[in-house]
Amino acid sequence: MLLRLAPAATLAVLAGPVVLGLAFTLLPAFGFLPALGGTAFSLDGWRMLFAAPGFATALALTVGTGLATTLLALILAAGLCAAAAHRPGMARLRRLIVPLLASPPSGVALGFAFLAMPSGWLVRLLSPWATGWEVPPTDLVTVGDPYGASIVAALLLKEVPYLALMLFAASATVPVERLTAAARALGRGPATAWATVVFPQLYRQVRLPIFAVLAFSMSVVDVAIIVGPGNPPPLAVLATRWFQGYDLALYHPAAAAATLQFLLVVLAILLWLALERPAAALNRRWLARGSRSRVPGTAAEVAGALAGLLIVLGLLSLLAMLIWSFAGSWRFPAALPDHWQLAVWQGEAGGAAVLAGTSAGIGLAAVAIALVLTLACLENEQRHGLHPGVAVLWLIYLPLIVPQIAFLFGVQVLLIHAGLDGTPAAVVWAHLVFVLPFVFLSLADAYRALDPRYAMTAAAMGAGRWRIFLVVKLPLLARPILVAAAVGFAVSIAQYLPTLFAGAGRVATLTTEAVTLSSGGDRRILGLVAVLQTALPLAAYGLALAIPFLAFRRFRSMA
Repeated sequence: MLLRLAPAATLAVLAGPVVLGLAFTLLPAFGFLPALGGTAFSLDGWRMLFAAPGFATALALTVGTGLATTLLALILAAGLCAAAAHRPGMARLRRLIVPLLASPPSGVALGFAFLAMPSGWLVRLLSPWATGWEVPPTDLVTVGDPYGASIVAALLLKEVPYLALMLFAASATVPVERLTAAARALGRGPATAWATVVFPQLYRQVRLPIFAVLAFSMSVVDVAIIVGPGNPPPLAVLATRWFQGYDLALYHPAAAAATLQFLLVVLAILLWLALERPAAALNRRWLARGSRSRVPGTAAEVAGALAGLLIVLGLLSLLAMLIWSFAGSWRFPAALPDHWQLAVWQGEAGGAAVLAGTSAGIGLAAVAIALVLTLACLENEQRHGLHPGVAVLWLIYLPLIVPQIAFLFGVQVLLIHAGLDGTPAAVVWAHLVFVLPFVFLSLADAYRALDPRYAMTAAAMGAGRWRIFLVVKLPLLARPILVAAAVGFAVSIAQYLPTLFAGAGRVATLTTEAVTLSSGGDRRILGLVAVLQTALPLAAYGLALAIPFLAFRRFRSMA
Protein backbone atom coordinates (compact mmCIF):
# COMPACT_ATOMS: atom_id res chain seq x y z
CA MET A 1 0.00 0.00 0.00
CA LEU A 2 2.81 2.42 0.90
CA LEU A 3 4.60 1.65 -2.36
CA ARG A 4 1.49 2.47 -4.36
CA LEU A 5 1.33 5.88 -2.70
CA ALA A 6 4.99 6.66 -3.48
CA PRO A 7 4.49 7.93 -7.09
CA ALA A 8 1.66 10.24 -5.99
CA ALA A 9 3.74 11.53 -3.06
CA THR A 10 6.75 12.09 -5.32
CA LEU A 11 4.76 13.99 -7.93
CA ALA A 12 3.16 16.03 -5.14
CA VAL A 13 6.63 16.99 -3.88
CA LEU A 14 7.77 17.91 -7.40
CA ALA A 15 4.71 19.50 -8.96
CA GLY A 16 2.79 20.71 -5.90
CA PRO A 17 5.16 23.50 -4.80
CA VAL A 18 5.71 24.61 -8.40
CA VAL A 19 2.02 24.81 -9.30
CA LEU A 20 0.88 26.32 -6.01
CA GLY A 21 3.90 28.63 -5.89
CA LEU A 22 3.18 29.90 -9.40
CA ALA A 23 -0.43 30.55 -8.43
CA PHE A 24 0.53 32.50 -5.31
CA THR A 25 3.05 34.50 -7.34
CA LEU A 26 0.62 35.18 -10.17
CA LEU A 27 -2.10 36.56 -7.90
CA PRO A 28 0.08 39.32 -6.32
CA ALA A 29 1.38 40.14 -9.79
CA PHE A 30 -2.16 41.25 -10.61
CA GLY A 31 -2.71 43.04 -7.32
CA PHE A 32 -4.37 40.32 -5.23
CA LEU A 33 -2.52 39.94 -1.92
CA PRO A 34 -4.96 40.31 1.00
CA ALA A 35 -2.16 40.26 3.58
CA LEU A 36 -1.02 43.63 2.19
CA GLY A 37 -4.49 44.98 1.54
CA GLY A 38 -4.68 43.88 -2.09
CA THR A 39 -8.23 42.55 -2.42
CA ALA A 40 -8.91 43.61 -6.00
CA PHE A 41 -7.14 42.76 -9.24
CA SER A 42 -5.13 45.52 -10.90
CA LEU A 43 -2.22 46.09 -13.26
CA ASP A 44 -0.39 48.54 -10.98
CA GLY A 45 2.40 46.04 -10.32
CA TRP A 46 3.07 45.68 -14.04
CA ARG A 47 3.03 49.45 -14.53
CA MET A 48 5.58 49.85 -11.74
CA LEU A 49 7.72 47.10 -13.26
CA PHE A 50 7.73 48.60 -16.76
CA ALA A 51 8.45 52.07 -15.32
CA ALA A 52 11.35 50.86 -13.16
CA PRO A 53 14.72 52.45 -14.10
CA GLY A 54 16.74 50.11 -16.30
CA PHE A 55 13.88 47.66 -16.90
CA ALA A 56 14.61 47.32 -20.64
CA THR A 57 18.29 46.66 -19.93
CA ALA A 58 17.42 44.08 -17.27
CA LEU A 59 15.11 42.36 -19.75
CA ALA A 60 17.78 42.29 -22.45
CA LEU A 61 20.35 40.93 -19.97
CA THR A 62 18.01 38.15 -18.93
CA VAL A 63 17.21 36.97 -22.44
CA GLY A 64 20.65 37.58 -23.90
CA THR A 65 22.70 35.85 -21.21
CA GLY A 66 20.29 32.89 -21.02
CA LEU A 67 20.20 32.16 -24.74
CA ALA A 68 23.92 32.82 -25.23
CA THR A 69 24.91 30.56 -22.34
CA THR A 70 22.69 27.69 -23.49
CA LEU A 71 23.73 27.84 -27.14
CA LEU A 72 27.44 28.17 -26.36
CA ALA A 73 27.31 25.46 -23.69
CA LEU A 74 25.67 23.03 -26.12
CA ILE A 75 28.14 23.80 -28.92
CA LEU A 76 31.17 23.52 -26.65
CA ALA A 77 29.94 20.36 -24.90
CA ALA A 78 29.19 18.72 -28.25
CA GLY A 79 32.59 19.78 -29.54
CA LEU A 80 34.27 18.32 -26.46
CA CYS A 81 32.47 15.00 -26.94
CA ALA A 82 33.25 14.97 -30.67
CA ALA A 83 36.93 15.68 -30.06
CA ALA A 84 37.18 13.11 -27.26
CA ALA A 85 35.13 10.35 -28.88
CA HIS A 86 37.96 9.04 -31.06
CA ARG A 87 40.70 9.57 -28.53
CA PRO A 88 41.65 7.50 -25.47
CA GLY A 89 41.25 8.95 -22.01
CA MET A 90 37.45 9.43 -21.91
CA ALA A 91 37.33 8.14 -18.32
CA ARG A 92 40.14 10.52 -17.38
CA LEU A 93 38.18 13.43 -18.84
CA ARG A 94 35.09 12.52 -16.82
CA ARG A 95 37.16 12.42 -13.63
CA LEU A 96 38.64 15.81 -14.50
CA ILE A 97 35.25 17.53 -14.63
CA VAL A 98 33.97 16.03 -11.36
CA PRO A 99 35.24 18.96 -9.22
CA LEU A 100 33.40 21.41 -11.47
CA LEU A 101 30.22 19.33 -11.41
CA ALA A 102 30.39 19.05 -7.62
CA SER A 103 31.05 22.75 -7.03
CA PRO A 104 28.02 25.02 -6.50
CA PRO A 105 27.49 27.65 -9.23
CA SER A 106 28.12 30.42 -6.71
CA GLY A 107 31.42 28.82 -5.69
CA VAL A 108 32.56 28.57 -9.32
CA ALA A 109 31.46 32.18 -9.90
CA LEU A 110 33.50 33.35 -6.91
CA GLY A 111 36.53 31.49 -8.22
CA PHE A 112 35.99 32.97 -11.66
CA ALA A 113 35.83 36.45 -10.14
CA PHE A 114 39.09 35.79 -8.28
CA LEU A 115 40.60 34.68 -11.57
CA ALA A 116 39.25 37.24 -14.05
CA MET A 117 38.90 40.53 -12.17
CA PRO A 118 41.40 43.30 -13.07
CA SER A 119 43.41 42.46 -9.95
CA GLY A 120 42.79 38.72 -10.36
CA TRP A 121 45.13 35.83 -10.79
CA LEU A 122 45.23 35.84 -14.61
CA VAL A 123 46.30 39.48 -14.71
CA ARG A 124 48.85 38.82 -11.95
CA LEU A 125 50.34 35.91 -13.90
CA LEU A 126 50.81 38.22 -16.91
CA SER A 127 52.01 41.30 -15.02
CA PRO A 128 54.19 43.19 -15.28
CA TRP A 129 56.27 41.21 -17.77
CA ALA A 130 53.54 40.95 -20.46
CA THR A 131 51.19 43.82 -19.60
CA GLY A 132 53.48 46.38 -18.00
CA TRP A 133 50.93 46.89 -15.21
CA GLU A 134 52.34 47.59 -11.77
CA VAL A 135 48.89 48.39 -10.38
CA PRO A 136 45.51 46.91 -11.35
CA PRO A 137 44.10 48.56 -14.50
CA THR A 138 41.16 50.84 -13.78
CA ASP A 139 39.76 50.88 -17.34
CA LEU A 140 39.48 47.10 -17.70
CA VAL A 141 36.02 45.66 -16.93
CA THR A 142 36.10 41.88 -16.78
CA VAL A 143 33.62 41.18 -13.97
CA GLY A 144 30.28 42.95 -13.71
CA ASP A 145 30.37 44.22 -17.29
CA PRO A 146 27.13 45.85 -18.46
CA TYR A 147 26.60 43.33 -21.27
CA GLY A 148 26.54 40.25 -19.01
CA ALA A 149 29.57 38.59 -20.65
CA SER A 150 30.97 37.73 -17.21
CA ILE A 151 27.69 35.98 -16.30
CA VAL A 152 27.89 33.90 -19.49
CA ALA A 153 31.54 33.01 -18.87
CA ALA A 154 30.93 32.00 -15.24
CA LEU A 155 27.89 29.90 -16.18
CA LEU A 156 29.78 28.15 -19.00
CA LEU A 157 32.30 26.86 -16.45
CA LYS A 158 29.42 24.84 -14.93
CA GLU A 159 27.11 24.15 -17.85
CA VAL A 160 29.65 22.86 -20.37
CA PRO A 161 30.79 19.99 -18.08
CA TYR A 162 27.14 19.28 -17.19
CA LEU A 163 25.96 19.00 -20.80
CA ALA A 164 29.09 17.04 -21.73
CA LEU A 165 28.28 14.55 -18.98
CA MET A 166 24.68 14.30 -20.24
CA LEU A 167 25.96 13.60 -23.76
CA PHE A 168 28.38 11.00 -22.45
CA ALA A 169 25.54 9.31 -20.57
CA ALA A 170 23.22 9.44 -23.60
CA SER A 171 25.90 7.75 -25.70
CA ALA A 172 25.07 4.47 -23.94
CA THR A 173 21.61 4.47 -25.56
CA VAL A 174 22.82 5.07 -29.13
CA PRO A 175 25.01 2.78 -31.31
CA VAL A 176 27.78 5.36 -31.50
CA GLU A 177 30.48 3.08 -32.88
CA ARG A 178 28.26 1.70 -35.64
CA LEU A 179 27.06 5.16 -36.69
CA THR A 180 30.59 6.54 -36.64
CA ALA A 181 31.95 3.61 -38.65
CA ALA A 182 29.22 4.04 -41.28
CA ALA A 183 29.93 7.75 -41.61
CA ARG A 184 33.69 7.21 -41.81
CA ALA A 185 33.16 4.61 -44.53
CA LEU A 186 31.60 7.42 -46.57
CA GLY A 187 34.78 9.47 -46.25
CA ARG A 188 34.03 11.65 -43.26
CA GLY A 189 36.53 12.29 -40.48
CA PRO A 190 35.88 11.07 -36.94
CA ALA A 191 34.94 14.48 -35.55
CA THR A 192 32.74 15.24 -38.57
CA ALA A 193 31.05 11.85 -38.25
CA TRP A 194 30.27 12.43 -34.59
CA ALA A 195 29.04 16.00 -35.09
CA THR A 196 26.77 15.30 -38.07
CA VAL A 197 25.56 11.72 -37.48
CA VAL A 198 25.90 10.84 -33.80
CA PHE A 199 25.01 14.19 -32.22
CA PRO A 200 21.53 14.46 -33.83
CA GLN A 201 20.71 11.06 -32.28
CA LEU A 202 22.01 12.11 -28.86
CA TYR A 203 20.25 15.46 -28.96
CA ARG A 204 16.85 13.82 -28.47
CA GLN A 205 18.11 12.30 -25.22
CA VAL A 206 19.43 15.57 -23.79
CA ARG A 207 16.65 17.96 -24.82
CA LEU A 208 15.24 18.27 -21.28
CA PRO A 209 18.68 18.89 -19.69
CA ILE A 210 19.19 21.62 -22.31
CA PHE A 211 15.91 23.24 -21.31
CA ALA A 212 16.98 23.01 -17.67
CA VAL A 213 20.21 24.85 -18.57
CA LEU A 214 18.20 27.45 -20.49
CA ALA A 215 15.82 28.07 -17.58
CA PHE A 216 18.64 28.21 -15.04
CA SER A 217 20.80 30.54 -17.15
CA MET A 218 17.93 32.97 -17.71
CA SER A 219 16.89 33.10 -14.05
CA VAL A 220 20.06 32.50 -12.02
CA VAL A 221 20.42 34.87 -9.08
CA ASP A 222 23.53 34.01 -7.05
CA VAL A 223 25.91 33.94 -10.03
CA ALA A 224 24.42 37.18 -11.38
CA ILE A 225 24.88 38.87 -7.98
CA ILE A 226 28.53 37.77 -7.78
CA VAL A 227 29.76 38.52 -11.33
CA GLY A 228 26.92 40.38 -13.05
CA PRO A 229 26.19 44.07 -13.41
CA GLY A 230 24.48 45.70 -10.47
CA ASN A 231 22.64 48.66 -11.96
CA PRO A 232 20.54 47.36 -13.51
CA PRO A 233 20.90 43.65 -12.78
CA PRO A 234 19.10 40.86 -14.65
CA LEU A 235 15.37 40.53 -14.05
CA ALA A 236 15.61 37.67 -11.50
CA VAL A 237 18.03 39.65 -9.33
CA LEU A 238 15.77 42.70 -9.55
CA ALA A 239 12.77 40.64 -8.41
CA THR A 240 14.77 39.10 -5.56
CA ARG A 241 15.85 42.53 -4.32
CA TRP A 242 12.28 43.74 -4.29
CA PHE A 243 11.00 40.61 -2.57
CA GLN A 244 13.68 40.86 0.13
CA GLY A 245 13.39 44.62 0.60
CA TYR A 246 11.63 46.43 3.40
CA ASP A 247 9.24 48.34 1.12
CA LEU A 248 6.12 46.18 0.98
CA ALA A 249 4.78 48.25 -1.92
CA LEU A 250 7.44 46.58 -4.10
CA TYR A 251 5.92 43.12 -3.62
CA HIS A 252 3.47 43.62 -6.49
CA PRO A 253 6.09 44.66 -9.09
CA ALA A 254 8.36 41.91 -7.72
CA ALA A 255 5.64 39.34 -8.34
CA ALA A 256 5.08 40.82 -11.80
CA ALA A 257 8.82 40.51 -12.51
CA ALA A 258 8.80 36.87 -11.33
CA THR A 259 5.78 36.13 -13.53
CA LEU A 260 7.45 37.81 -16.49
CA GLN A 261 10.56 35.70 -15.81
CA PHE A 262 8.44 32.57 -16.11
CA LEU A 263 6.87 33.78 -19.37
CA LEU A 264 10.29 34.60 -20.81
CA VAL A 265 11.56 31.08 -20.07
CA VAL A 266 8.46 29.54 -21.66
CA LEU A 267 8.89 31.70 -24.76
CA ALA A 268 12.61 30.87 -24.94
CA ILE A 269 11.86 27.14 -24.81
CA LEU A 270 9.20 27.52 -27.53
CA LEU A 271 11.66 29.48 -29.67
CA TRP A 272 14.27 26.76 -29.17
CA LEU A 273 11.76 24.08 -30.19
CA ALA A 274 10.77 26.11 -33.25
CA LEU A 275 14.39 26.33 -34.39
CA GLU A 276 15.01 22.60 -33.97
CA ARG A 277 13.11 21.64 -37.12
CA PRO A 278 14.96 23.91 -39.60
CA ALA A 279 18.30 23.00 -37.99
CA ALA A 280 17.54 19.30 -38.39
CA ALA A 281 16.43 19.87 -41.99
CA LEU A 282 19.70 21.63 -42.83
CA ASN A 283 21.71 18.75 -41.35
CA ARG A 284 19.70 16.16 -43.30
CA ARG A 285 20.15 18.13 -46.53
CA TRP A 286 23.90 18.35 -45.91
CA LEU A 287 24.08 14.59 -45.32
CA ALA A 288 21.94 13.81 -48.38
CA ARG A 289 24.28 15.81 -50.60
CA GLY A 290 27.09 13.51 -49.53
CA SER A 291 29.42 16.40 -48.81
CA ARG A 292 32.83 15.47 -47.45
CA SER A 293 33.58 18.95 -46.20
CA ARG A 294 35.80 19.04 -43.14
CA VAL A 295 34.23 22.25 -41.85
CA PRO A 296 31.92 20.53 -39.28
CA GLY A 297 34.81 18.42 -38.02
CA THR A 298 37.13 21.41 -37.78
CA ALA A 299 34.46 23.43 -36.00
CA ALA A 300 33.92 20.53 -33.58
CA GLU A 301 37.64 20.30 -32.89
CA VAL A 302 37.85 24.05 -32.22
CA ALA A 303 34.82 23.89 -29.95
CA GLY A 304 36.37 20.93 -28.14
CA ALA A 305 39.61 22.85 -27.62
CA LEU A 306 37.69 25.85 -26.24
CA ALA A 307 35.72 23.54 -23.95
CA GLY A 308 38.99 22.06 -22.71
CA LEU A 309 40.27 25.57 -22.03
CA LEU A 310 37.09 26.34 -20.08
CA ILE A 311 37.61 23.23 -17.95
CA VAL A 312 41.16 24.34 -17.19
CA LEU A 313 39.90 27.83 -16.27
CA GLY A 314 37.26 26.28 -14.05
CA LEU A 315 39.84 24.20 -12.20
CA LEU A 316 42.07 27.27 -11.87
CA SER A 317 39.09 29.12 -10.41
CA LEU A 318 38.74 26.49 -7.70
CA LEU A 319 42.48 26.63 -7.06
CA ALA A 320 42.36 30.43 -6.80
CA MET A 321 39.80 30.19 -4.00
CA LEU A 322 42.03 27.75 -2.11
CA ILE A 323 45.07 30.01 -2.47
CA TRP A 324 43.18 33.07 -1.25
CA SER A 325 41.99 31.21 1.85
CA PHE A 326 45.62 30.61 2.90
CA ALA A 327 47.03 33.92 1.66
CA GLY A 328 48.60 36.35 4.07
CA SER A 329 49.77 39.45 2.26
CA TRP A 330 49.23 39.27 -1.51
CA ARG A 331 50.09 42.52 -3.23
CA PHE A 332 49.56 43.19 -6.90
CA PRO A 333 51.18 42.11 -9.24
CA ALA A 334 52.70 39.16 -7.33
CA ALA A 335 51.64 35.83 -8.88
CA LEU A 336 51.54 34.17 -5.44
CA PRO A 337 51.04 35.47 -1.90
CA ASP A 338 54.02 37.05 -0.18
CA HIS A 339 53.48 34.64 2.69
CA TRP A 340 51.04 31.93 3.71
CA GLN A 341 49.06 31.65 6.92
CA LEU A 342 46.40 29.63 8.73
CA ALA A 343 45.01 32.65 10.59
CA VAL A 344 41.80 32.84 8.56
CA TRP A 345 41.06 29.15 8.98
CA GLN A 346 41.82 29.33 12.69
CA GLY A 347 39.93 32.57 13.32
CA GLU A 348 36.84 31.63 11.31
CA ALA A 349 36.77 27.94 12.22
CA GLY A 350 33.85 28.25 14.62
CA GLY A 351 31.55 30.20 12.31
CA ALA A 352 32.56 28.15 9.27
CA ALA A 353 31.88 24.91 11.15
CA VAL A 354 28.38 26.09 12.04
CA LEU A 355 27.64 27.05 8.43
CA ALA A 356 29.09 23.77 7.14
CA GLY A 357 27.09 21.80 9.71
CA THR A 358 23.85 23.56 8.80
CA SER A 359 24.48 23.06 5.09
CA ALA A 360 25.37 19.39 5.54
CA GLY A 361 22.41 18.73 7.85
CA ILE A 362 19.91 20.25 5.42
CA GLY A 363 21.50 18.39 2.52
CA LEU A 364 21.51 15.02 4.29
CA ALA A 365 17.88 15.40 5.37
CA ALA A 366 16.74 16.33 1.84
CA VAL A 367 18.77 13.48 0.30
CA ALA A 368 17.39 10.91 2.77
CA ILE A 369 13.79 11.83 1.93
CA ALA A 370 14.57 11.91 -1.80
CA LEU A 371 16.16 8.45 -1.67
CA VAL A 372 13.20 6.94 0.17
CA LEU A 373 10.73 8.37 -2.35
CA THR A 374 12.87 7.44 -5.35
CA LEU A 375 13.49 3.85 -4.25
CA ALA A 376 9.82 3.41 -3.39
CA CYS A 377 8.77 4.71 -6.82
CA LEU A 378 11.23 2.51 -8.70
CA GLU A 379 10.33 -0.60 -6.69
CA ASN A 380 6.63 0.10 -7.23
CA GLU A 381 7.33 0.51 -10.94
CA GLN A 382 8.98 -2.92 -11.13
CA ARG A 383 6.41 -4.74 -9.02
CA HIS A 384 3.44 -3.47 -10.98
CA GLY A 385 5.01 -3.27 -14.44
CA LEU A 386 4.54 0.47 -14.78
CA HIS A 387 6.44 2.29 -17.51
CA PRO A 388 6.61 6.08 -17.09
CA GLY A 389 5.97 8.08 -20.21
CA VAL A 390 7.22 11.39 -21.54
CA ALA A 391 4.69 13.31 -19.44
CA VAL A 392 6.13 11.86 -16.23
CA LEU A 393 9.65 12.79 -17.34
CA TRP A 394 8.48 16.37 -17.93
CA LEU A 395 6.99 16.43 -14.41
CA ILE A 396 10.31 15.25 -12.97
CA TYR A 397 12.08 18.10 -14.76
CA LEU A 398 9.39 20.64 -13.86
CA PRO A 399 11.22 22.21 -10.86
CA LEU A 400 14.37 22.46 -13.01
CA ILE A 401 12.65 24.09 -15.99
CA VAL A 402 10.41 26.56 -14.17
CA PRO A 403 12.48 29.54 -12.91
CA GLN A 404 12.96 29.41 -9.15
CA ILE A 405 12.05 33.07 -8.67
CA ALA A 406 8.71 32.42 -10.43
CA PHE A 407 7.34 30.12 -7.72
CA LEU A 408 9.49 30.44 -4.59
CA PHE A 409 7.75 33.65 -3.52
CA GLY A 410 4.43 31.81 -3.71
CA VAL A 411 5.96 28.94 -1.72
CA GLN A 412 7.04 31.46 0.92
CA VAL A 413 3.46 32.74 1.14
CA LEU A 414 2.28 29.16 1.75
CA LEU A 415 4.95 28.63 4.40
CA ILE A 416 3.90 31.81 6.19
CA HIS A 417 0.28 30.63 6.27
CA ALA A 418 1.46 27.25 7.61
CA GLY A 419 3.64 28.86 10.29
CA LEU A 420 6.79 27.20 8.92
CA ASP A 421 8.48 30.24 7.38
CA GLY A 422 12.09 30.62 8.50
CA THR A 423 12.44 27.12 9.97
CA PRO A 424 15.03 24.45 9.05
CA ALA A 425 12.16 22.11 8.14
CA ALA A 426 10.94 24.62 5.55
CA VAL A 427 14.43 24.89 4.05
CA VAL A 428 14.74 21.09 3.87
CA TRP A 429 11.38 20.94 2.08
CA ALA A 430 12.41 23.69 -0.35
CA HIS A 431 15.70 21.89 -1.10
CA LEU A 432 13.87 18.59 -1.58
CA VAL A 433 11.96 20.08 -4.51
CA PHE A 434 15.26 20.40 -6.40
CA VAL A 435 17.17 17.46 -4.91
CA LEU A 436 14.51 14.85 -5.73
CA PRO A 437 14.65 15.23 -9.56
CA PHE A 438 18.44 14.79 -9.61
CA VAL A 439 18.34 11.79 -7.27
CA PHE A 440 15.58 10.15 -9.30
CA LEU A 441 17.28 10.77 -12.66
CA SER A 442 20.66 9.60 -11.32
CA LEU A 443 19.30 6.33 -9.92
CA ALA A 444 16.48 5.35 -12.28
CA ASP A 445 18.56 3.87 -15.12
CA ALA A 446 20.72 1.76 -12.80
CA TYR A 447 17.67 0.45 -10.92
CA ARG A 448 15.82 -0.45 -14.12
CA ALA A 449 18.94 -2.09 -15.59
CA LEU A 450 19.43 -4.47 -12.64
CA ASP A 451 19.28 -8.05 -13.90
CA PRO A 452 15.86 -9.45 -12.80
CA ARG A 453 17.35 -12.94 -12.46
CA TYR A 454 18.82 -11.95 -9.08
CA ALA A 455 15.33 -11.31 -7.72
CA MET A 456 13.95 -14.42 -9.42
CA THR A 457 16.65 -16.61 -7.86
CA ALA A 458 16.01 -15.16 -4.40
CA ALA A 459 12.26 -15.65 -4.82
CA ALA A 460 12.83 -19.29 -5.85
CA MET A 461 14.70 -19.76 -2.56
CA GLY A 462 11.67 -18.54 -0.63
CA ALA A 463 12.56 -14.87 -0.05
CA GLY A 464 9.68 -12.40 0.12
CA ARG A 465 9.51 -9.17 -1.87
CA TRP A 466 10.72 -6.95 0.95
CA ARG A 467 13.60 -9.28 1.78
CA ILE A 468 14.62 -9.35 -1.89
CA PHE A 469 14.52 -5.55 -1.91
CA LEU A 470 16.56 -5.14 1.29
CA VAL A 471 19.00 -8.04 1.03
CA VAL A 472 19.47 -8.46 -2.72
CA LYS A 473 18.67 -5.25 -4.59
CA LEU A 474 20.00 -2.60 -2.23
CA PRO A 475 23.48 -4.20 -1.81
CA LEU A 476 23.77 -4.71 -5.58
CA LEU A 477 22.77 -1.09 -6.16
CA ALA A 478 24.89 0.33 -3.33
CA ARG A 479 27.19 2.30 -5.59
CA PRO A 480 24.45 3.88 -7.80
CA ILE A 481 22.45 4.74 -4.67
CA LEU A 482 25.42 6.41 -3.01
CA VAL A 483 26.33 8.29 -6.21
CA ALA A 484 22.73 9.50 -6.53
CA ALA A 485 22.89 10.60 -2.89
CA ALA A 486 26.13 12.49 -3.58
CA VAL A 487 24.54 14.22 -6.59
CA GLY A 488 21.54 15.23 -4.50
CA PHE A 489 23.79 16.45 -1.69
CA ALA A 490 25.76 18.64 -4.12
CA VAL A 491 22.49 20.06 -5.45
CA SER A 492 21.36 20.91 -1.92
CA ILE A 493 24.63 22.65 -1.06
CA ALA A 494 24.22 24.82 -4.17
CA GLN A 495 20.73 26.12 -3.36
CA TYR A 496 20.63 29.87 -2.79
CA LEU A 497 17.13 31.16 -3.54
CA PRO A 498 15.28 28.25 -1.85
CA THR A 499 17.32 28.87 1.31
CA LEU A 500 16.77 32.61 1.10
CA PHE A 501 12.99 32.39 0.69
CA ALA A 502 12.15 29.37 2.83
CA GLY A 503 14.66 30.37 5.50
CA ALA A 504 13.46 34.01 5.53
CA GLY A 505 17.03 35.12 6.25
CA ARG A 506 17.13 33.17 9.52
CA VAL A 507 18.77 30.00 8.18
CA ALA A 508 22.33 30.67 6.97
CA THR A 509 24.26 28.19 4.83
CA LEU A 510 27.63 28.29 3.11
CA THR A 511 26.00 29.39 -0.13
CA THR A 512 23.97 32.25 1.33
CA GLU A 513 27.02 33.41 3.28
CA ALA A 514 29.22 33.27 0.17
CA VAL A 515 26.81 35.43 -1.82
CA THR A 516 26.53 37.89 1.07
CA LEU A 517 30.32 38.17 1.42
CA SER A 518 30.77 38.60 -2.35
CA SER A 519 29.48 42.17 -2.12
CA GLY A 520 32.58 43.35 -0.27
CA GLY A 521 33.88 40.87 2.28
CA ASP A 522 37.48 39.88 2.99
CA ARG A 523 38.74 37.83 0.04
CA ARG A 524 40.45 35.38 2.38
CA ILE A 525 37.25 34.66 4.31
CA LEU A 526 35.36 34.48 1.04
CA GLY A 527 37.92 31.99 -0.25
CA LEU A 528 37.49 29.87 2.88
CA VAL A 529 33.71 29.75 2.51
CA ALA A 530 33.98 28.97 -1.19
CA VAL A 531 36.47 26.16 -0.52
CA LEU A 532 34.09 24.60 2.00
CA GLN A 533 31.27 24.93 -0.54
CA THR A 534 33.26 22.74 -2.92
CA ALA A 535 34.80 20.47 -0.28
CA LEU A 536 31.48 19.18 1.09
CA PRO A 537 30.13 17.87 -2.26
CA LEU A 538 33.55 16.48 -3.20
CA ALA A 539 33.69 14.64 0.13
CA ALA A 540 30.24 13.21 -0.62
CA TYR A 541 31.40 11.97 -4.04
CA GLY A 542 34.52 10.50 -2.48
CA LEU A 543 32.50 8.60 0.12
CA ALA A 544 30.08 7.39 -2.55
CA LEU A 545 32.98 5.76 -4.39
CA ALA A 546 34.96 4.61 -1.36
CA ILE A 547 32.21 2.98 0.72
CA PRO A 548 31.25 0.28 -1.84
CA PHE A 549 34.93 -0.37 -2.57
CA LEU A 550 35.71 -0.95 1.11
CA ALA A 551 32.48 -2.76 1.91
CA PHE A 552 32.79 -5.33 -0.86
CA ARG A 553 36.58 -5.66 -0.90
CA ARG A 554 36.47 -9.07 0.77
CA PHE A 555 34.22 -10.43 -1.96
CA ARG A 556 36.68 -9.34 -4.64
CA SER A 557 39.51 -11.07 -2.80
CA MET A 558 37.45 -14.31 -2.85
CA ALA A 559 36.89 -14.13 -6.60
